Amino acid sequence: MASNQILHINIPTPTGYLEGILKPEQEGTQPTYISVVCHPHPLGGGTMHNKVIFKVAQTMQALNVPSLRFNFRGVGRSTGSYDEGRGEMDDVRYALEFMSRRYPGIPAIVAGFSFGSYVGLRVGALDDRVRALIGLGVPARMFESGETLQGCQKPKLFIHGTNDELAPYDLAQRWYEQVPAPRRIVTIENADHFFQGRLPEVQAYVAEFVRSLPAYQEPNW
Repeated sequence: MASNQILHINIPTPTGYLEGILKPEQEGTQPTYISVVCHPHPLGGGTMHNKVIFKVAQTMQALNVPSLRFNFRGVGRSTGSYDEGRGEMDDVRYALEFMSRRYPGIPAIVAGFSFGSYVGLRVGALDDRVRALIGLGVPARMFESGETLQGCQKPKLFIHGTNDELAPYDLAQRWYEQVPAPRRIVTIENADHFFQGRLPEVQAYVAEFVRSLPAYQEPNW
């Protein structure tokens, strides 16, 4: 059974730190993947305590994948201020660096919800430490024309609700069609942007995806 232990941490940055919560591996085990989970838009009230982000991190921990969720610059106790996605991409890199130092050589999964998927996917697609990507409620309109993670050959999972009021499903579907393989999109019928009432389904799809990754080893609790 997975431990419920969590560690409150500060992720160092060149100008201060980012506030984070790390769910580590079960004591005495060696994880095969680590993960960084990115929260929705800071100006819309998004924080690392968002329910979708919490549930994704919880799923990772149950699979013995240490998960780091953190507050972007200017959110909570994180230093700095909102930077329209540019600085937030650096924040994802700082989080990856923190995890890579703690777990050297272990491949990473980057997951993001809404705005968090916009910055997380773009960083993860180019960072060699990252081997898989998860985007939930991807805001396709934020990506510039033609910016569809071209050249990224890493496994990618997208989860989207058909009643998403903030990131319309039809736009996400058109964007997804241009994303290179390997990829999968899971459509959750009648789900809204925050997957209210549907988070157990989201967790199940995330777990299925992680279990399918190369070299992933199921924990023996």
